[in-house]
Amino acid sequence: MSDTELEHLIKMANQIAEHCAIGAAPEVAADKIADHITRFWAPSMKQRLKHHLDRDGNGVNDLAKTAFRSV
Repeated sequence: MSDTELEHLIKMANQIAEHCAIGAAPEVAADKIADHITRFWAPSMKQRLKHHLDRDGNGVNDLAKTAFRSV
């Protein structure tokens, strides 16, 4: 997967996090994000972003980082 594709995954994860955070407690939002990613992201997408998070997670929203711990 190219750097451009990784940037797109980061952008999508951040958008999901921002959307799920509206009016929700952080724990609830993290659960919603994890559920969305589990249901709609391909395994290769999840693996690529998890690998990025294991390295440094640069650019990924903190709430999305929290959610990925349970994906």
